[in-house]
Amino acid sequence: MSLKKLPLGIQTFGRIREENYLYIDKTKEAYNLINSGNIFYFLSRPRRFGKSLFIDTLQDIFEARKELFKDLYIYDKWDWKEKYPVIKFDLKSITNTQELLKDLKVLLKENQAHLDIFCEETDDYANCFRELIQKTAKKYNTQVVVLVDEYDKPILDTIDKLEVSKANREILKRFYNELKSNEQYIKFCFLTGVSKFSKASIFSGLNMLTDISLNPKYGNICGYTQEDIETSFKDYLVDVDMNKFQNYYNGYNFLKDPVYNPFDTLQFIINDFKYSNYWFSSGTPTFLIKLIEKNNYFLPTLSNLTIGEELLDSFDIENIDLEVILYQSGYLTIDSVKEKRRGGIEYKLKLPNIEVKNSFNDILIDYLTNQKTEKLKLQDDLYDAIVDEKLEDIKTSFETIFASIPYNNYTNNSIQNYEGYYASIVYVYLQSLGLEIIGEDVTSKGRIDLTIKINNIIYIIEFKIGSNDALIQIKEKDYAQKYQREKKTIYLVGINFDKEERNISRFEWERL
Repeated sequence: MSLKKLPLGIQTFGRIREENYLYIDKTKEAYNLINSGNIFYFLSRPRRFGKSLFIDTLQDIFEARKELFKDLYIYDKWDWKEKYPVIKFDLKSITNTQELLKDLKVLLKENQAHLDIFCEETDDYANCFRELIQKTAKKYNTQVVVLVDEYDKPILDTIDKLEVSKANREILKRFYNELKSNEQYIKFCFLTGVSKFSKASIFSGLNMLTDISLNPKYGNICGYTQEDIETSFKDYLVDVDMNKFQNYYNGYNFLKDPVYNPFDTLQFIINDFKYSNYWFSSGTPTFLIKLIEKNNYFLPTLSNLTIGEELLDSFDIENIDLEVILYQSGYLTIDSVKEKRRGGIEYKLKLPNIEVKNSFNDILIDYLTNQKTEKLKLQDDLYDAIVDEKLEDIKTSFETIFASIPYNNYTNNSIQNYEGYYASIVYVYLQSLGLEIIGEDVTSKGRIDLTIKINNIIYIIEFKIGSNDALIQIKEKDYAQKYQREKKTIYLVGINFDKEERNISRFEWERL
């Protein structure tokens, strides 16, 4: 039996069904969403996660293209006699405000042509949108459906140009506010994006919006589950080490099942099962690097990060929370959820899988150290020293790493001026090796700067700038007590850095 074609890069539901591509059925989630009783919905998911395909599926449901849904969940449940006109926008990547205004007008013209509507208000994008909604409802004698894909792209793509991003936000705010003022004409509205901007900014007029991004009922609305991999993809993955595949690409958590990014899965199969960083390479997060530099972020925090319900409430461009944008962009995901005794929810975050862990830390190494050519050997030497418990070799590896940072990287880059710079370099190198790392590891007597676990070994590491003895602090606060019950070899490692020499000034250790 021949296998179905894989829909890599295809976001059109009709084409997938008509041309017999493999389709993972998401119509149950679509059916439940449409019938849940609300009108306005928002979904946040990282890029290349299947948002566009889900939007297109919704369009075909509302346009009653019954023939496309044969053998799918919704086929015998939906009333195909019901048909609604659909207004659909897919916002594109832009570089300035003029491009955004032009793009909105083009999208409005395309919808007018699709619906056979003529709007007189062609010069003002918001007035044209209002006219389009009202005239469509009148022409078809029914409420309309509005679908917006990547609603935030014009803001995120210019986030490093604050004035442009703010101008784009105001344009989109006025545009989206037409949804609320024309609620009586709307049957169903669904917006997708990477980020949810705060209610005080772009969503100020959309207080009726229902955010399903972390609703467990819709946790699998995008992405492939392990069950999908073991059933629908079974014949595509013969002889693949499933544990390795799972560790490399699975791990995204939206409070239901852990899911795979579809782009990674399809690329892996099409490229003859080669492990590569497909998703990460498709969009380098340069704006995140700029945020890390701007905020002097202490990178070890990323390995042991908890955050409150602001994960849901988003951010605004004048006050960006790095942890929130890292989560919403897909570089962090939910590890666990805890209900606090005093009320509220606390989320523990993590890097989702090996692909993101290796790639994200590699790009941080490139930025922090500019060691693109030497990086691989430095990583190999450091890994061998850690696994073999050769502490002097660990010291030598770190000294070599710092000595190899080009001088102009210090003179052209302000990030080394804060104390977390040195600890952050140690962290990203260790994290890029795939080790289990806990940053700011909490004990009853304080916080360990960095804990490493590998095989039957635990390294407890404290960093200091200047002459204060790092090893003495580990011993005085008895940090090792937390791990003594594990009956593993424990090393206490104190590392001092000299800002003038730009390297390690003292490296002391003891074995327990």
